[in-house]
Amino acid sequence: MCGIFACHKHPEVRKFKPQALQLAKAIRHRGPDWSGNIIANDTILTHERLSIVGIDSGAQPLVNEAGTVFLAVNGEIYNHRILRKKLKGTPTFKTNSDCEVILHLYEEHDIDTPKLLDGMFSFVLYDKEKDRTIAARDPIGITSFYQGFSSKTPGAVYFASELKCLHPVCDKIISFPPGHIYDSATGKTTRYFEPTWWEPSRVPTSPVDYKKIRTTLEKAVRKRLMAEVPYGVLLSGGLDSSLIASIAARETARARASGTLATNGSANGHLGLALQHDLVGIDDSDDDLTTITALPELHSFSIGLVNSPDTVAARKVAKYLGTVHHEFNFTLQEGLDALRDVIYHLETYDVTTIRASTPMYLLSRKIKAQGVKMVLSGEGSDEVYGGYLYFVNAPSKEDFHAETIDRVKNLHLADCLRANKSTSAWGVEARVPFLDKEFLEVSMNIDPEEKLIKRDQGRIEKYILRKAFDTTDEPDVTPYLPDEILWRQKEQFSDGVGYGWIDILKDTAAAQITDEQMAHPKAEWGSDIPDTKEAYWYRLMFDEQFPQQCAETVMRWTPKWSNQTDPSGRAIATHVARYDDAATVAA
Repeated sequence: MCGIFACHKHPEVRKFKPQALQLAKAIRHRGPDWSGNIIANDTILTHERLSIVGIDSGAQPLVNEAGTVFLAVNGEIYNHRILRKKLKGTPTFKTNSDCEVILHLYEEHDIDTPKLLDGMFSFVLYDKEKDRTIAARDPIGITSFYQGFSSKTPGAVYFASELKCLHPVCDKIISFPPGHIYDSATGKTTRYFEPTWWEPSRVPTSPVDYKKIRTTLEKAVRKRLMAEVPYGVLLSGGLDSSLIASIAARETARARASGTLATNGSANGHLGLALQHDLVGIDDSDDDLTTITALPELHSFSIGLVNSPDTVAARKVAKYLGTVHHEFNFTLQEGLDALRDVIYHLETYDVTTIRASTPMYLLSRKIKAQGVKMVLSGEGSDEVYGGYLYFVNAPSKEDFHAETIDRVKNLHLADCLRANKSTSAWGVEARVPFLDKEFLEVSMNIDPEEKLIKRDQGRIEKYILRKAFDTTDEPDVTPYLPDEILWRQKEQFSDGVGYGWIDILKDTAAAQITDEQMAHPKAEWGSDIPDTKEAYWYRLMFDEQFPQQCAETVMRWTPKWSNQTDPSGRAIATHVARYDDAATVAA
């Protein structure tokens, strides 16, 4: 990930530049490899770079050959090679960066440019001749992005990757909506992302196609192996991260076997030995053009309390896949000590996000120390397939489907925010294959009847995703995962790292926050009042670091169809390690 800070139409832009550079410096953790800036007319673009692709020549802001269009991007464009081939004429590229193609697309397609991009991105583009700024965010909001306004500079508009750049100069801040583009020529922000599944009232009726689920997810992972630096996978031992790790291991072995990946070692473990019978050459057609540059063996990373459910499961998966596995432990005190910093980087006070982000934040620091700059992660699957345990209580398939759409649309305020900012805090980039546009188009158009949790019929959460990778009836195909992992019950990350983690958070909050405080919340909180002492505690830490205008960008989440306010999976009665009072939860 990189970091962006920009301002269009600042009345004294050159006087503002020193402050702008200081504001950009506040997100240098996102891009520790280089800093750049450009001023044109009354617009300034700054960029903090994390180099993943085009590492020797991709410094930003990028500029077109005529020196009239400038671009700052945070993210990765997976189809940049395909797009380069489709451009008219013979455009000149100055770099090998995947992002430079946006400059040329703008010249041909103008406001429709983001529709053509396959990737995760936020960008600000300035056209000097037209004195025009456009800004856009990827369809799901995988990359964090904000827009700000100031009563002191009423004609100006600000953009940044994180709130900490904006609140010193903006008194109004919004989370830039995913799948939208802003155009200063009209002052409007419009939605460019128009998938078939967007409207919840349209309930799909298509039967499940297990082969299509499998092939599109494999393709999604393959795209995201585009890198010129060492990469790895986050491995919790749950279904989602384990599937991503399994596919990545196969793709790494595939590249090695086809000669497209230099190696000085060989895979060890059941999958690495067996895969040689399954490999085929990499498809390098115009529809599937990728770059794979990797370590000889796939590296995997996990974290948890000692012998936590996730670390034990991750160990089994890593052994099966033959990855070079790095298992890290943290103590309860280390987690508590990190909370304030986690809230600073995450810029939220949502209980679920903070609980899960703390171990991920600690793990990302360890990953950075290993020299790895990019990791694959499993976010998005639970939203797409209704994998959270509370989905068992959905009143109907229509309600189930509407909830999946709502959860996907709000991922930029929850799990995407967590994955992006927890890793970016240490200059690591997280990529999320489950949120691939093509995979979403396939998965969100399946009849939700197929996704319903029907425990009496043996259909647990995410049954069809599990079934898509179940090779029981395919004797010539090496199993993707051991059955005990493929059919393991959903464990939310904040639970799986060790049940003591959430328990200590609740206990510490109870000691920190009094009943008197709970009875008299701050007036400026309005109706957004914490309903537990843990939530109250996080809100206080947030308020100590961020002014009130930042709170408008936060979404607090609790599960539907349950009388519990605790978002933990263990608050649902069907969890095998449910809370003692789970009898009060709807079954």
